[in-house]
Order: sequence, then C-alpha cells, then structure tokens
Amino acid sequence: MKRGLKLLAAGLGLLITAALAWAALAPIEVDSRDELFEIPAGTYARRMAGDRVEILPDTIRLTLGLRDTLLLKNLDAVPQQFGPVLIMPGQSFRLPFEVASTYSFACTAHASGQMSVIVDPRPAPGWPALSWRLQQLKKTSL
Repeated sequence: MKRGLKLLAAGLGLLITAALAWAALAPIEVDSRDELFEIPAGTYARRMAGDRVEILPDTIRLTLGLRDTLLLKNLDAVPQQFGPVLIMPGQSFRLPFEVASTYSFACTAHASGQMSVIVDPRPAPGWPALSWRLQQLKKTSL
C-alpha cells in the first residue's frame, strides 16, 4: 500500500512539473489582443446625482504583443472623452500600443479625470511567461 502511494505521489509530482514546464516554455497565444472596458449606461446620470461611480480602473495594464490594444465601448447616453478622442454614445474606440511604457490620459469616465495605461514588455520564456499566465488565470477567475 505504501509503495502504491509513493508511486502515485511521484507520478503526480512529475505531472505537475511537466505542466509547469509547459506553461513556462510554450509560446503564449491569445484569442484577441483587445482588452475590453465598457462605460455602462447611466454612468453620467449617476455621477450627476452625486454617486461616486468607479467604472474603469485608475490604471490598466496591457502586455505588448499579447494584450496590447485598449478597447473602450461607450454604452452611456452621453459622449466620453479619452485623451484627444471623443467617444460618442454607442461607439467604440480601439487604441493599439506598440511601445512598452506608461501612458497618461485625460478621461471623463473617471471621477479623477485621469487614467494610466501601463504597457509591459512581452514576457520572456521561463518564469516571466509562467507568471503572466498565472496573472491571466487570476484575472479571468475574478
């Protein structure tokens, strides 16, 4: 019985090691490079009523070559300003990034009027790729 448990434990350990090695070394592929954020209907009305509406994060993180396009959809009844662009009701705005850096934008969808976009470099194989995959799992499970 003990020998069978030891073999099972060894097999599970080998399986976990193989899965981690794959996650660290396999090429990262994504279905879409867009990172979608929506401005919900009623945002402006709620803000005018005194509600402190937090609909978008203060900082958005993107990854060059993987999730490097910010896609904003305005579902509200009023236009929203993002940087130099006015996004009309029902419209979308797609902003691709080609350089890893930190960007600051004026944004009327934020109570503060500002939003930062941090574009990280594409993760290298090994620990950086494994860490990126784990972060994506965490984001999708929230």
